[in-house]
This record gives sequence, C-alpha cells and structure tokens, in this order.
Amino acid sequence: MNPEEEEGVNKRKRGEMGRGKIEIKRIENRTSRQVTFSKRRSGLIKKTHELSVLCDAHIGLIVFSATGKLTEYCSDPSKMPQLIERYLQTNGLRLPDPNDGQEELYQEIEVLRRETCKLELRLRPYHGHDLASIPPHELDALEQQLKHSVLKVRERKNELLQQQLENLSRKRRMLEVDNSNMYRRLHEHGTAMEFQQAGIETKPGEYQQFLEQVQYYNDHHQQQPPNSVLQLATLPSEIDPNYHLQLAQPNLQNDN
Repeated sequence: MNPEEEEGVNKRKRGEMGRGKIEIKRIENRTSRQVTFSKRRSGLIKKTHELSVLCDAHIGLIVFSATGKLTEYCSDPSKMPQLIERYLQTNGLRLPDPNDGQEELYQEIEVLRRETCKLELRLRPYHGHDLASIPPHELDALEQQLKHSVLKVRERKNELLQQQLENLSRKRRMLEVDNSNMYRRLHEHGTAMEFQQAGIETKPGEYQQFLEQVQYYNDHHQQQPPNSVLQLATLPSEIDPNYHLQLAQPNLQNDN
C-alpha cells in the first residue's frame, strides 16, 4: 500500500470514529425523517451528477418521497423518456399500448347493446305494445304472468296498508291515554275548586282517597261522577264510611 492509499484509509477511519456508525432503519420521528430525506436526496443528486460527468454515464434518477413528491435527474444530453425506452429494450420489456384492447372493448359494447335491444323488445308486450304478432298460446302465458304480477303487487299494497293501520291504531291508543289523563286532572282540579267554594276542608291524603272511592263506585255501577259537591250526599253506602269531610266553620264575627 503506497503512502497516499494509506493516508486515505486513515482519513476514513478518523471520519468514522468521529461520526460514529448510524443504524440503518426507518426514522420514526416524522420531522427528523423529512430533514434526513432532504439532505440525502441532495447528496444523491450531487453524486449522480458527478458520476455522469466524470464517467460519461447516462443516468436517470427518479425519487418519490413519502408524501408522493417526485424528484428526477437525467444526465445530459439524454432525456428521461429515452432512458426509460432504452431500459425497456435492454430488458425485453415494453410499455402497454393504450390502443391495445380497444377493439375487444368495442365488440363487448356492441354485444351489450344488442342484448339491451332484445330485452326491450321482450318487455314491450307487457306494456300492451306489439300484441298483433303474438300467437294465442303466448298471449295466454302473458296473461297468466300479468295476473301473477298483479297479485304480488296487491299483496305488497295490502301489507303496507296494514302497517299504516297498525301505526294509526297505536297512535290512537296513545292519544286516548293522554286524553284520559288530561280529563282526570281537569276533573280533580274542578272538584277541588268546588270543595273550596263550598267551604269544605280535607286533610292531606283524604281528598285523593275520596276520589278513588268515587271512581271505584262509578266503575262498578257505570254512573257518571257527581258534577258538584251538592250531589255528594246522594252517594250510596259503598263509599267508605270512615271517610269524613269536615265542614269549615264560618268565621262569624259581630260587625261593630
């Protein structure tokens, strides 16, 4: 080994010792990966240019980044399409011709067009057209098919109507329940007002108990509830005798 080669080896060793070895694997940090890509891409293009000039090599370089950005380099005076074509010829390959397969595509389209026309002609009798050329036995078959189709349509229509009726019936029951609750609240409120106007006082809980007994009596005797406090005296003895209404004592004061 001559002195120059030895000196070069020593320089490389010193450089490796100073920088340290970098493990070749994917950089996980996105920012660091992008920075490293930009630096090394520039270095790669520089080395490619030097190799092309020093050795008169025809070089084409294509780089796609992780984000899909394209970077390319082509040595002068070559062009990238020329280099790609030369590469394909050298390896016995060729790019697919965009005109290849068009004839087959046109034939397939024509077949589909003919099939569509045939289907349209077969559907015309179902709409009442071109019936003059159809023999009687085919007309019978057509009539049976139409009857079967009508039955299917009618079944589906009845099914939808039944569903609508069920929905309306369910809504009606809900409205009846709301109406009954509202009537009961209004009736309780009106009866309470009549008690107050008549000067009748009830203890806590006794008024609700009294209404329950009145409702129980009405349910078993199918009579209307008393519409005023004046009719309470006519209620039969089925109402609990332990329930007492206390008349409010009027405040009698001598006016001086």
